Amino acid sequence: MPPQEATCEPSLRGDAKLALVEVQINSRMDCNMKNKPSHERARKQGGQKSGPQTKAVHAGEPLRHGVGTSVGLSICRSSTFTFSSTEEMKRWAEGKSKAYIYTRYGNPTLAVVEEKIAALEGAEAAVVTASGMAAISHILFCALKAGDELISTAQVYGGTYRLLRDVFPGLGIKVHHVETDLAGMEELVTPRTKALYVETPTNPTLRLVDLHKAVTFAKKHKLVSIIDNTFATPVLQQPIAMGFDIVVHSATKALAGHSDIIAGVAVGNQEWMERMRHMVIYLGGSMDPDVGFLLNRGIKTLGLRVARQCENAMAVAKFLEKHSKVARVHYPGLPSHPDHALAKEQMRGFGSMLAFDVKGGLPAARHFCDRVQLFLLAASLGGVESLVVLPAYTSHYNMSDEELLRVGVTPGTVRVSIGVEDSADLIADLQQALA
Repeated sequence: MPPQEATCEPSLRGDAKLALVEVQINSRMDCNMKNKPSHERARKQGGQKSGPQTKAVHAGEPLRHGVGTSVGLSICRSSTFTFSSTEEMKRWAEGKSKAYIYTRYGNPTLAVVEEKIAALEGAEAAVVTASGMAAISHILFCALKAGDELISTAQVYGGTYRLLRDVFPGLGIKVHHVETDLAGMEELVTPRTKALYVETPTNPTLRLVDLHKAVTFAKKHKLVSIIDNTFATPVLQQPIAMGFDIVVHSATKALAGHSDIIAGVAVGNQEWMERMRHMVIYLGGSMDPDVGFLLNRGIKTLGLRVARQCENAMAVAKFLEKHSKVARVHYPGLPSHPDHALAKEQMRGFGSMLAFDVKGGLPAARHFCDRVQLFLLAASLGGVESLVVLPAYTSHYNMSDEELLRVGVTPGTVRVSIGVEDSADLIADLQQALA
């Protein structure tokens, strides 16, 4: 018999050899994940009937039972993927194969987080993007074209407002604004009106839009209904279940929760998300797989973080409402808020965001912001750290006094993102900063 070739692998028998084979198979599947989008793979955990925190942990994840299976999500750092043959390449080109071919078109790591967010929102599908504004702009481009008209609430994130104000007119898209009470919508509808866009709670003064009223209006006029659910999160509000067609998030914020990534997502039915995916392919607003991994990891603690942040926000809001140097507190959890009853009706909690108007206007607001110590003077929101900003200098910069007044922003308005610190420490810092 000829001598056996030398090998570096130890001689294995029985269960040990089976375990090695299983580990090798699992390692090959990390990036391929059977080379199919996440929604096509069977799931035993985190399905639509599970609770929200169970979905946050398990939905979208590969099946993780067996020997040597990794518990954590693998990052598929590959820009491109192989075909088995030119015949397979032809099948993909004809739309008969859903194989991964290029990460701008889809990626196994991103597919996991897309299914997780879709499950949390109670939707059929989701598409992640490179930023929240990529999600918002891409989905609006899916719904609108030159000659179309959009009805939007005036109180939206400043970046969204500037997109509608500065970019859309040049594209031949006319935008009509309404207040959060949606008064006058019927008079704005024309045969060219194609979509309704709302944000609730609003940035930064936390006004609410009646979601049932908005959906009823959109369905009556056959409009695509789109909502920015960033402030509420799917833990506190599920617009899809209430009849909205599409939900968008700046996933940078509460979904990721750690102030370490820029990300966005759109959520809806398969048809709309197929359009969205093509728009991402066309315009290039795709998410990096490393960002997808961090977003997936952040979402796993979403319910825990939101619960703590809601508790802290209520304590801070109550403290501020009684402070002699505060003119007004904007927090839907307070009975004094004009939309308190609506918030109790359509939300499961009041959220981590609040704003307040400092007596003395801009000089007093700047004095306060310059004195905070535990709170950080930084834009963005939804992370574990508590932040304060002046909206007129950040989210709502480059807006006229008239525009700021319309959305409830005064020179003395301070926006606050509440984190997960101890509420007593947060209140102590506010106390000394307001002194």
